Amino acid sequence: MCGSVRTFGDGNIRARLSSTLRDVFSGKRPSNLGVREGRLAQCKRTPNCVSSQTDSGDRVHYIQPIAFAGEPSDAMAALRRALEAAPGARIVAAQPDYLYAECRSRVMGFVDDVEFVLDAAARVFQLRSAARMGRRDFGVNRARIESLRRALAGLPTR
Repeated sequence: MCGSVRTFGDGNIRARLSSTLRDVFSGKRPSNLGVREGRLAQCKRTPNCVSSQTDSGDRVHYIQPIAFAGEPSDAMAALRRALEAAPGARIVAAQPDYLYAECRSRVMGFVDDVEFVLDAAARVFQLRSAARMGRRDFGVNRARIESLRRALAGLPTR
């Protein structure tokens, strides 16, 4: 009996435990998401967040905004397509100048909040990508943004 899996109704203990752990590690959606006075929320002091609106001298948190060519609406559509294709990403909010997605890790189900705001005048996306839980993210948020930057560089805007 030690190696067997007990079933309860429509599932088994392992499946239920996995689902419960994913819920625990997903954390609660932050209340500071969105654009306020043209800016996204600042990163906390912990090294699990990157932002293009942080002081460029902050080597832990600063990341360059993502530049685009062409029409802003086409660039936003390309960004949305790139995010939809990213593993574990789910778009939660989309407006003509703002995009918010939750990105869930494959194994433990940790959730990161990823936001983009279109700065049409500067022809860039200002951005923020932050882990909901934990102190460190082992570079996951920075790697995600750089992957999106590469994907957008290779995509046509139409």
